[in-house]
Amino acid sequence: QVQLVESGGGDVQAGESLRLSCAASGNRFRIGAMGWYRQAPGKQRDLVAAITFGGSTDYADSVKGRFTISRDYAKNTVYLQMNNLKPEDTAVYYCNVEIGATSYWGQGTQVTVSS
Repeated sequence: QVQLVESGGGDVQAGESLRLSCAASGNRFRIGAMGWYRQAPGKQRDLVAAITFGGSTDYADSVKGRFTISRDYAKNTVYLQMNNLKPEDTAVYYCNVEIGATSYWGQGTQVTVSS
């Protein structure tokens, strides 16, 4: 059974940085795309950044130039480096991975940015 373990969330001041990690385990097949989504209170869950198996990346306009997604194929881990954080980045961040036709979600990690 696939498990995703997230880490790296926390409380920071505006302008500071955080690095989120999400490690996948239990998969028998190759992991395809990996990504990060976020959900603020009262809002829908939106894509923040994604990276394909081939390494192509995509970002939400609101985080371009501030966030960087990367992956370690050997460790089945995806990272999200978040720089120059803003209060509007406050949300629960969820890791997502695709294995075949199935999408798996992490448990979520809270990021709170104070002004």
